[in-house]
Amino acid sequence: MSTQRRRMNSVDAEEFFDFQPCSSEGLPDPVPLIENLASSVIEILLGVRDVQQIARWVTETTYDQLTERALTARRRRAGQSHRAVPGFAVSAVRACHSADGVVEGSAVVRSAGRTRAVAIRLEGLDGRWRATSVNVL
Repeated sequence: MSTQRRRMNSVDAEEFFDFQPCSSEGLPDPVPLIENLASSVIEILLGVRDVQQIARWVTETTYDQLTERALTARRRRAGQSHRAVPGFAVSAVRACHSADGVVEGSAVVRSAGRTRAVAIRLEGLDGRWRATSVNVL
């Protein structure tokens, strides 16, 4: 009896090894993650946190976008004298389950001189929430 092994082509391999979507049912409450990611993203843009610290919670595309935005912010601050990082508070965290395995969330971030909104899309991938999109408004 001959057992023939099937070779994977590049498309099959990519699908097999790529993130696998999962249902919301087995995933934890997304609100704490939205709150922590909103805080972390603001700290990244302020230059007090490195993007690598949230790498496991974001997709590669989101990671690259945050890295580029952090570099742009760093270039803008390059000519300024060193300032203390303003304190901020995250409030009004919301999560909307738009589909099974998908959460669209937002958080309001307030500091002494500015109020911002952070919008985050989470998707259940490989058994945990991952941010597939992050926008700071």
